[in-house]
Amino acid sequence: MQLPLIGFGTFTMASPTTQWHRVADLNSLPNNRVRTVTAGTHQVCLVHHEGRLTALDNRCPHQGGPLGEGQLQEGWIICPWHAYQFDPVTGKGPAGFEDHVDPYPVEVREDGIFVGLEVATHQATLADQVIAVMTDWGVEVVFGMVGHSNLGLADAMRRAEVGGRLRYYGIRHEGAAAFAASAYAKLTGKPAVCFAIAGPGATNMITGMWDANVDNVPLLALVGQVNTQIMGPGTFQEVDLHSALNPVTRWQQVVLGSENASDLMALAIKHAEVEHGPTALIFPDEIQHLPAREPQPETPRVGRVSSVAIAPPKDELLRALKLLNAAKRPTIVCGQGAADFREDVLRFAEKLVAPIVTTFKAKGLVPDSHPLACGVLGRSGIPVASSMMGTADLLITFGTSFSVHTGIAEHIPTIQVDRDRMTLGKFHPVEVPLWGDIGVTIEQLLANENLAPQARPQLRNEIAARWGKWRAEKERRRDERSASGLNSASIFEALSKFAPADAIIAVDVGNNTYSFGRYFECQEQTILMSGYLGSIGFGFPAAMGAWSAGTGRKVIAIAGDGGFGQYLAEFTTAVRYNMPITLVLLNNSQLGKISKEFLADEMEVWQTGLTNPDFAAYAKLCGGDGMRVTAPEELDQALKKGLASEKPFIVEILTDPLLT
Repeated sequence: MQLPLIGFGTFTMASPTTQWHRVADLNSLPNNRVRTVTAGTHQVCLVHHEGRLTALDNRCPHQGGPLGEGQLQEGWIICPWHAYQFDPVTGKGPAGFEDHVDPYPVEVREDGIFVGLEVATHQATLADQVIAVMTDWGVEVVFGMVGHSNLGLADAMRRAEVGGRLRYYGIRHEGAAAFAASAYAKLTGKPAVCFAIAGPGATNMITGMWDANVDNVPLLALVGQVNTQIMGPGTFQEVDLHSALNPVTRWQQVVLGSENASDLMALAIKHAEVEHGPTALIFPDEIQHLPAREPQPETPRVGRVSSVAIAPPKDELLRALKLLNAAKRPTIVCGQGAADFREDVLRFAEKLVAPIVTTFKAKGLVPDSHPLACGVLGRSGIPVASSMMGTADLLITFGTSFSVHTGIAEHIPTIQVDRDRMTLGKFHPVEVPLWGDIGVTIEQLLANENLAPQARPQLRNEIAARWGKWRAEKERRRDERSASGLNSASIFEALSKFAPADAIIAVDVGNNTYSFGRYFECQEQTILMSGYLGSIGFGFPAAMGAWSAGTGRKVIAIAGDGGFGQYLAEFTTAVRYNMPITLVLLNNSQLGKISKEFLADEMEVWQTGLTNPDFAAYAKLCGGDGMRVTAPEELDQALKKGLASEKPFIVEILTDPLLT
């Protein structure tokens, strides 16, 4: 039976278009009390005053204070923020005040208290307008945290996700959002979005944005901002975001109206892709809720982004050919810029019969099992690579930046190929700087009739012999024993054996990463890392970003206890979104690399110790799974179980910090 409507005038009578929402149980609100309730998606202040139930809009017109968190005093509802007063029945203010809130009809039924709201049709907002452009331009993934200054954008993203145009992942820390977006770009070449509120939310993303900036990958940051009307004097969470984000972006803009909002979004994505770095759009809170421009302007991608297949100048190409034909021991050095050209590089190397070494950032570009592959060069590298470079009479570098950590020889004549003119000869002159797309350049070199094929029958045997010596050394190190924990050589030999050949592996920073570079032998895995920035904490958020790309490939994260500890809570994000990431966690209860640096500088080791939980048990508490490895004979079983798990899984391995 429906009980009578409790109404207090025609302003609360229901109309034929009223939709009723159950908001509370009967007798759940004591007399002379107010409470915030939810009717659909609308917040309502439910009032029980002098035995009568009424309902008002919950938002104080002054600054949006929640009236349902206020109180009744002397017949007035008192706003909890600034003590504005409203009549509990009419929603009007005291005499002489124009501020008011809307009343809503209430019904008491046998199964609860109901509030009636007019059925509203969604009117497209500025936020809807820009998110539509973003998805039309191919941006599919957002990592972020919703909050009071970005809710308009969040609501538009929700509609895009419901419509199947977007995938949104709510993270626990905005820094993880930026790292995940950076890793997504390193894997796919396309921008993902990191998303945050004004002030601390935006500044938390700066480290991950800087990672994308220095590693030259596209990323789009969407950031809320305080209302424009209170910007300037210094209000709550106000930060000069233009100044704060300027050093880490290639382009940014504050969006202030719907007239050019679509073009600004298109430009943000274009700058990110063309200039290979982060961009940002900043949205003051009230701007997000403005009506969309009608009709919404078309902003097609076609015709606005050109091909990147640049061919090198012919005269420079001929100079390179002369050097190649004259060389007796040419060596190819590949950096991250060559990551998309594996097959091209292999065809070129096989025609020249030239060894291939890679920078650490390009580890995995060619399988270590290939007869011309020589592994990683530099501080994270192996003697096979350094010895082959050291005996070369010509270097051909593809997509390298000549980092000091890599140590590419400067005294050897060099042909440098890169899409970025600034990178060519940046730190020292090279014999032939070839500006062009790597794939196009290799194709033109191979197709040129002046490039003579080579035999060099002894070269493959020489490379194999050097690998034999290095593998014998790895085996010796694998057999070292310690009461403090396992050695890195044994860990990465086992991972080399069990990791899927096409896995995506995100690595962190520290001893664990150096050891991975030396001991893990790649097949066709893709390696993701914080290259130039070298930021601790990158590994696990990066694995989430890689998983979100939807490749169907196994995703593995490798981190130390120091790195994983920075974003420990993100394991719950992986659980929430069913990301079956396997984290191989090397736990030595210290910042092991820093301890070694203290000792190398002949100083006392200080403040590098860590107090850790049982990480495997932590994984289970979060809803994932894990195993703790304390002895070598436990390692294989733990890795096999972790890699096969359909849950996020931590393989925690207690390690000796000296056996790296």
